[in-house]
Amino acid sequence: MHGIKSTILLVVVLGGLGGYIYFVDSKRDPATEGANAKAFPSLVADNIEEIEIKNADGVTSHVQRVGTDWQLLSPDKADADDGVVGTVTSNLSSLEVQRVVDEKPADLAQFGLNPPRVDLAFRVKDQKDFQRLLVGEKTPTGGDYFAKLPGESKVFLISSFLDAIFNKTTFDLRNKAVLVFDRNQAKDLEIVTGSTSTQFTGSGSDWRIAKPIAARADYAAVEGLMTRLSSTFMQKIVAKEAADLKPYGLDKPALTATVTAGSSKASLILGKTEEGGRFAKDVSRQDIFTVEETLFTELSKAAGEYRRKDLFDGRSFTASRVEIARGSETLAFDKTKADTKETWKNAAGKEVDLTKAEDLLARLSNVRATAFEASAHPSLKTPVMTVTIRFDENKTETVSFGRSGMDIFAARADEPGAAKIETMAFDEVTKAVDALK
Repeated sequence: MHGIKSTILLVVVLGGLGGYIYFVDSKRDPATEGANAKAFPSLVADNIEEIEIKNADGVTSHVQRVGTDWQLLSPDKADADDGVVGTVTSNLSSLEVQRVVDEKPADLAQFGLNPPRVDLAFRVKDQKDFQRLLVGEKTPTGGDYFAKLPGESKVFLISSFLDAIFNKTTFDLRNKAVLVFDRNQAKDLEIVTGSTSTQFTGSGSDWRIAKPIAARADYAAVEGLMTRLSSTFMQKIVAKEAADLKPYGLDKPALTATVTAGSSKASLILGKTEEGGRFAKDVSRQDIFTVEETLFTELSKAAGEYRRKDLFDGRSFTASRVEIARGSETLAFDKTKADTKETWKNAAGKEVDLTKAEDLLARLSNVRATAFEASAHPSLKTPVMTVTIRFDENKTETVSFGRSGMDIFAARADEPGAAKIETMAFDEVTKAVDALK
């Protein structure tokens, strides 16, 4: 009996639940229908070819796809920011209706849609007419924005983050890079400040300073300059064109940076300071804009700041011969390889301790300059040690070391001036040499 009663009770409960669901469903607010549906169901971002945005300030900007890039057509003509425009197209294609708030509103003004606060129009490939999205005001709770499509009466909600994506200014849409060049083709960089010219030449990881001295350049430092020039954005545009550059200090620039990439050159000039920034201009464009002051600070560093600080280019594991001259004493060690075993032998052909040989090479490889002097230091006329290393890539490097009191200086045979190094690092090298004797 107990089992029969339980079964009857369960049937009653299920029947009641079914009736409740039917009642709720029949009374559902039709305004909730269509929630999370796509606003433009068949839209593909890559098919959008033109966009017009009338933003909340009433300014209309027009961009058009040209090949794989975007161009700003009005109110100014310029390259567009492909990333920013791409964000607009991708969010249009994925735009979801959060909730329908009114199927047939009597007054669109209460939603900020008469007129709309933002009017975004777009045209897709192979179509002549534009589709549009109208965006109104924020909801009283501030979580979403009211929106509608011109061909439909209903008002719906879109997520609040989309307002920042769709409500774009002309400046937002344009390419704001201060200098445009192909990083992969860059082979020369010249920076002129006043009467001083610093020139770098090379490519990839092989950069050299060509002016005012001939020396190896620090790869990371030069690449940092290239990255700074290619990725710095304008702060604001102060003039679309100017017949007179003097008010901006651009008639006689404080700094000129010129990048040679392939067969083309791109030059950026910096002028007077202005409200925490500097007036600037890409010489190939009419716009005068401002950049942050730190760009000038970084570009105007002395050439010595960009010198490579490693005294040896080669790495210790590629060394095949080491020759060390100290006073009247000369030590030489050669690496031999049989099958997979490596050994080091001295000039007499006697095998030396492999661990000690590798320790010496590691310490030499890690000796770095802490500062540079323009001229050779007097102590290098009678060096306390001269090290010559031959590397597997058929490259030989020679570095001489001089001592002046507690200070140690070093010089390469193929570079001017002298490098100051840490005394402790040199003393460790000396100990490693003695350990191999």
